[in-house]
Amino acid sequence: MSADRPYGMPPLARLGSRFLARVIDTLVLIGIDLLLATAVAGPTDPEDYSYAGDVLLTALVFVLYFAYEGAMTAARGQTLGKMALGIRVAQLADGAVPSRTGWTRAAVYALPGVLLVIAVGPLFWLLDSLWCTWDRPFRQCLHDKAAKTVVVAAV
Repeated sequence: MSADRPYGMPPLARLGSRFLARVIDTLVLIGIDLLLATAVAGPTDPEDYSYAGDVLLTALVFVLYFAYEGAMTAARGQTLGKMALGIRVAQLADGAVPSRTGWTRAAVYALPGVLLVIAVGPLFWLLDSLWCTWDRPFRQCLHDKAAKTVVVAAV
């Protein structure tokens, strides 16, 4: 048994792999968001600009991210980005796929982004995302801590 992880737990994922997986997931969702925004907005006229529409679209983006992250993590322990990088989310206690707690993890990561309009969301997201760089021994971000999960190699 390693002092760094529970018995039988695969090795922790490298921070670079976690970052690249998040980039892939973000790019996938940007594509979906652009399609949705184009479908909803239609032709644009600068005189018809609506700040409320931007706020609503921002909220929709983060709700979509929550649904994507929650459904994929609860079902497989992996998003598309994590699949591509060969890593997965696991319960800290036993290494299992985090079915219900996958939704908790997704909520803590994505839903504060709805607060973007008051600048709290980006600050929380940045702190959450960087937390794993100094956390020991499991390199957990805040969303991992809330759900009691870790990111490990998908062996």
